[in-house]
Amino acid sequence: MIIAVASGKGGTGKTLIATSLALAAGGNAQLLDCDVEEPNAAIFIKPKIEKSLKASVLVPEVNENKCNHCGKCAEVCEYNAIVSAKNKVLIFPALCHSCGACALLCPRQAIIEKPRDIGVIDVGSRNELSFVQGCLNVGEAMSPPLIRQVKQLIEPDKTVIIDAPPGTSCPVIAAVKGSDFCLLVTEPTPFGLNDLKLAVAMVRKLQLPFGVIINRADIGDDKTQRYCAENDIPILMEIPFDREIAALYSKGVLLIEGKPEYRQRFIDLLAAVGRGGQK
Repeated sequence: MIIAVASGKGGTGKTLIATSLALAAGGNAQLLDCDVEEPNAAIFIKPKIEKSLKASVLVPEVNENKCNHCGKCAEVCEYNAIVSAKNKVLIFPALCHSCGACALLCPRQAIIEKPRDIGVIDVGSRNELSFVQGCLNVGEAMSPPLIRQVKQLIEPDKTVIIDAPPGTSCPVIAAVKGSDFCLLVTEPTPFGLNDLKLAVAMVRKLQLPFGVIINRADIGDDKTQRYCAENDIPILMEIPFDREIAALYSKGVLLIEGKPEYRQRFIDLLAAVGRGGQK
């Protein structure tokens, strides 16, 4: 089963949930940190990294000896990554989505595709827990290609936990797409509820089963609970505001290790997810 942990905004506690859920799943589990712009699950899991893989995308390169500057490549590029001037074809690799249309449709076969490094994928483990994280190179504009390459290392025979990026844009969709269930982590504040509504719209558009976890559940009002009740959204866990949890998190200590009484709660959460979100 593949469980994505997402949220409409940052700072709600996705990594807090994802890391404890991965450990609660027992030995037959895998944790993927798909928040590739700032991965931090490894701070808590402390895995032994066994190998690092270069992640790359294909970008076009023009053979000027074959090119007659007809402009077909620039015409078919939907992302303005190619500009065909009178005597020169300009390539903007950061804009390229590696669709391959320019190379396929070039009438003179003057374009080939070459790999360009965009980041690193680390693969490791902590005891029996498998771990994979992506780390995007500084300055890269697009993270979905790296997220998709991280997900290629999913071990389908395991319980897979995906720590998704925050928000509801393309990186999040790349991370949660294809999951069996999505946990939306929120907080009971006006910003938290606003962004939860956006996240709910996203997962419903993707037709993913989902449930909500409310972190710091006692710092706001009950509007989040009422919203979930009115829209038939199951609240699978509520975690109170606890200074001790914040202190543990700041030290890189897993919740279920720093406060062992939470272990059974996360085991019960996994069981609820397995039942489709029903407690």
